[in-house]
Amino acid sequence: MANMFPLSYGQDPANLCDINEPLIDHSEGQLFLNEAFKIIIEEVLCKGTDVKQKVCEWKGPEDLALLLDLELRAEGEPQQRLLQRVKDVAKYSIKTSHPRFFNQLFAGVDYHALAGRFLSEALNTNLFTYEVAPVFVLMETEVLRSLRQLVGWTEGDGIFCPGGSTSNMFAMNLARYRLFPEVKSQGLWAVPRLTIFTSAESHYSVKKGAAFLGIGTDNIIVVKVDEGGRIIPEDLDEKIKLTKSQGAVPLLVSCTSGTTVRGAFDPLDRIADVCEKHNVWMHVDAAWGGSVLFSEQHRHLMKGVARANSVAWNPHKMLMAGLQCSALLLQDTTNLLKKCHSANATYLFQQDKFYDVNLDVGDKTVQCSRKVDCLKLWLMWKAVGSIGLAERVDKAFNLVRHLVEQMKKREGFHLLWEPEFLNVCFWFIPPSMRGKEGNADYQDRLANVAPVIKERMIKQGTMMVGYQPLGDKVNFFRMIVLSTLVSKEDMDFSLDEIERLGNDL
Repeated sequence: MANMFPLSYGQDPANLCDINEPLIDHSEGQLFLNEAFKIIIEEVLCKGTDVKQKVCEWKGPEDLALLLDLELRAEGEPQQRLLQRVKDVAKYSIKTSHPRFFNQLFAGVDYHALAGRFLSEALNTNLFTYEVAPVFVLMETEVLRSLRQLVGWTEGDGIFCPGGSTSNMFAMNLARYRLFPEVKSQGLWAVPRLTIFTSAESHYSVKKGAAFLGIGTDNIIVVKVDEGGRIIPEDLDEKIKLTKSQGAVPLLVSCTSGTTVRGAFDPLDRIADVCEKHNVWMHVDAAWGGSVLFSEQHRHLMKGVARANSVAWNPHKMLMAGLQCSALLLQDTTNLLKKCHSANATYLFQQDKFYDVNLDVGDKTVQCSRKVDCLKLWLMWKAVGSIGLAERVDKAFNLVRHLVEQMKKREGFHLLWEPEFLNVCFWFIPPSMRGKEGNADYQDRLANVAPVIKERMIKQGTMMVGYQPLGDKVNFFRMIVLSTLVSKEDMDFSLDEIERLGNDL
């Protein structure tokens, strides 16, 4: 296993393909694992990162189900057929590490992090007590401490969560417990009407969290945004005052650093002023944008974050730590996480253990089983250092600048907003529609352009980029640029390809 990833940072991943020695040589199952690893490396890590290869081999659901032979049977299958299954799964899956995958807020691959993912899967432990995960209890503590330092906190708490949505929900739960600790034992009968404040462009997990926790989606108060999609603090202040006058209790303001569609950063310092004025929990959903804190050039986008009560940050996005890697960071030093979430199960969290029981971190979360998500980030961070991670952030911004510059030189590309972050939002106007903006059917026709081009690019497998409407804006492309494997040539190709696929519309 030691020679699986003999790469230094930035080295050609094609070198991974030269594997002739068996990795393990024991039982039939281990021999299968050897061969399966070779397929994974060839199909996913070599072909899947090669611009000469397709981003996807698209099949409709009926055809794909037949190709994969998904049915589970009483008898097992021979090893060679199973290896073909592995190859098929790799072949027909979307290659999210491909340099021309711009579809989501995650992309690319970091080989150090991937080695950490393989290692944590092989060790197969549960990160809840020191006795079964001693290495990872200490490692998680250190990684969380280092992330908090970047936020600007010398003390605090935190936990790795199964995704940013869970981090956001935990923040809501903690805010409620801080004001009304009796809710833990007495339930919703013990609390008055609570309200949460966020913008219409925040992540949908805010709405889901309010529903899940029994706060209610009707009690989410939508705050106005400016032309860049950022919360207007004056409107937030007015809405909090209005809520109070109606007898409700303002619970939490959920700000966003890097909104999902536009990539907007809410003005945290000014929002903090409002939150402090009204004694409201300030949460920052920095799942997408948090990694700018590594960069001296771009950390100003999150000025004021140190004044927040909690921050959600997903290193599996911009830093490419691999799904999933999501941290909830807290400024709290009163053990609020554990007080709020603990159940004190005596078969796990005995208080008479021979080591410091504070190392048993499992009662800080509502989970029992919890995967090791810190190792991949720790190993990657160890490999490239904070400087290397900052360079990763800065490179992505540089690529976006190049893309925008090239887009402005081409007829038919229309930027909706100057990008604040790594989200480039634009319409492609086919030649047949140019100069006809005043036509009655123009908006309807424009709304169909992105879906048709997206279908063509997926079926041909050349690239992937997302689209969506927003407010009064009909469907537009949202191109996300973050992978270290992406080059300026890939930026130019994406524009050429959209033109090729859409010029006849």
